[in-house]
Amino acid sequence: MLDRHTCVGGEEGTGWDPHEFRHSGLTHLAEQGVSLQLFIAKSWHKSVSAARKYFKPGAAALAEVTGLLAPSDR
Repeated sequence: MLDRHTCVGGEEGTGWDPHEFRHSGLTHLAEQGVSLQLFIAKSWHKSVSAARKYFKPGAAALAEVTGLLAPSDR
């Protein structure tokens, strides 16, 4: 049923499978800044290293974290 509703141009076999759907949802959670503890609980990963592939911070997120360590008002 998932393939049928996500297929490209009505062509069977071109839609998402359940694993792709899960991966996409978990990637969106990581992008929204969900804490690692909550992410692991939701995803049922057993280790941090298994969950790490979903967390890919962009330049803006890295700059924000750097700003916390080195405030510009010094």
